[in-house]
Order: sequence, then C-alpha cells, then structure tokens
Amino acid sequence: MSPSLGIEAIAGLIPIKLHLQKLGKRSQLQAHFLPTNHLIWMIMKSYHGTHKLQHPISLDALTNRQRSHVKDHLVDTNNRFNGIFSSFSPLHSELLPSLRIIDNFSDQFSFNLCDKEKNNKIRLQQLDNMVIESSNSPSTAIIITDASIKNDIATFISHMHTFNSPLIKTLHHAVFVTSTEAELFAIRCGINQASNQEDISKIIVITDSIHIAKKIFDLLLYLYQIHVVAILNKLCKLFIRNQNNLIEFQECPSQLNWSLHKVVDKDSKAFNPLLVFPCKMLWDFSRKTECDNIINNWKMTFQASDLKGR
Repeated sequence: MSPSLGIEAIAGLIPIKLHLQKLGKRSQLQAHFLPTNHLIWMIMKSYHGTHKLQHPISLDALTNRQRSHVKDHLVDTNNRFNGIFSSFSPLHSELLPSLRIIDNFSDQFSFNLCDKEKNNKIRLQQLDNMVIESSNSPSTAIIITDASIKNDIATFISHMHTFNSPLIKTLHHAVFVTSTEAELFAIRCGINQASNQEDISKIIVITDSIHIAKKIFDLLLYLYQIHVVAILNKLCKLFIRNQNNLIEFQECPSQLNWSLHKVVDKDSKAFNPLLVFPCKMLWDFSRKTECDNIINNWKMTFQASDLKGR
C-alpha cells in the first residue's frame, strides 16, 4: 500500500481508485437528466422508455449469451435504472420560458428571513403578532411544517391554522430520502392542503428550512423536481384564480423555540413507524448512498492498513 495513504487521509483526499469509482457510478445516474426521446434512452431496455418500437441496437436485442459477455458503462447504467425513480423531466411545462412562475407571478410570492443580528425575542414577537392578525382573517391559512429522519424513515408533517376552524394535520412517511427532500415534501403537503380551499387567498408557510423553500423557485435545480413541479403547479392555479392571491414564506429557526413550531417538531419526532423496504429509491438519495458507501470503504481500508500511524 502506498505510503501516501496517510497524507491523503490527513488532507481529506480519498484514493484515486475510489474517486474514479465515485465519478463512474454518479455518471450512471446522469442519464436520468436526458429527455425520454434521447438515443441513450432508446438503447435502454424497452420498459425504461415510452417507445413502442425497439431500437436495432437496444439492449433488449441482445441474446442471453451476448448479454452475459457484455461489460459496459451503458449496461451498468441500465441496471441502475431498475432501482431509481424517474423524477426528472427537462421539458416540463412548469420550467419552460414564459410559463415559469417567476416570469408571470413574481410579485405574488415573498420570503421573510430571520434577522440574525436582532434579539430572538423580537422575532418571536413578530411571529406571534402575525398569527394573531392572520387568525382574524377568514382568507388566510398559516402552514407550519417540519420533517425528521430516524433510522432511514422520514416523517413529514404540516399543521394548518385557519379562521374559526379546527387544526388540520397532514402526516406522511417515506424511506430512503434526504433531509432536503423531507423538508421540501412537508412544504408541498402544506401548500397542497391550503390551496385546495377556495376561500383562501393568502398562504403563510412557516418553516425552519427557508433555504429549502427557496429551492421551489430555483430554475437550475433538478434533483427535487418531482416536488418542485407539484408545488409550482398548485401555486400557479392559486395565482391564476385571483391576481391578489399571495404566498409568504416565513423563517422560524428551531433555536427560537417558538411555541407553534415546537408542537410540529415534537409531532414529527413522536412516530416510530416500521421500515418497509421499497423496490426503488429517489435519485438524490441513491447519489448520497453511493458516496457514503465509497467513503466508508475508504475508512475501512485505511483502518485495516498496516501503515496506519506511521
């Protein structure tokens, strides 16, 4: 084993072999970003695409003997497709110029960030005043969201407060998702619940992950499109219904210990659902898992080395 292993470990550099392995496996996931009419999709096995006619050089056209001898990047990519949800569509209408929400409704959504230089008591008072004021308005819905992950099981929860109505709770569970996906899905559930009510003209989303809420309007973001497109679709319908309809995103850091957010946070951590393994996982979690496995492999290799400590 090379004596440079210790230097690489101190510098935080994984061995070149593992680095190339990471790049190779991640490149297998990039095909998910291609349009479904792309040549690579057509070469994949028929059930991955929407094409009825089989391509002459499709992997489906190989005999069993040929398939057993083929060792190629394309074959590995095809195998990875079996375990990944297809959640990206580069030609989705919500992302096309002139149809995007930031092009048509830029004045109907806003973000209110917490000023870190101010005292926490000031922000707590602002949130309390906002809730008191909104609770007297029959056209306003307050959505408080949170998510937690325990033993690879994510819990998404949102509480909706509306005028003269009981509290509405929305709860979902999922396995093998990242924390970003969990928070984004919790926001999606809350917006979906509020936007379905015809008498609601203003939605206030209170979250401790305001940076994730901003991803909804990030046009260069592809990893979480399955949630982003669903949220944008709901917001477009809300804004089209009335040009005065609005949505606000309010930041409420967890360290504030604001009473209403503490209740949601407690609820998200109170469940202990049983793990049910799905047949597939989301793209981003697969990418993260691949990287984690390589890092763990590197750690085990270094710990077992006779050169450790020299």
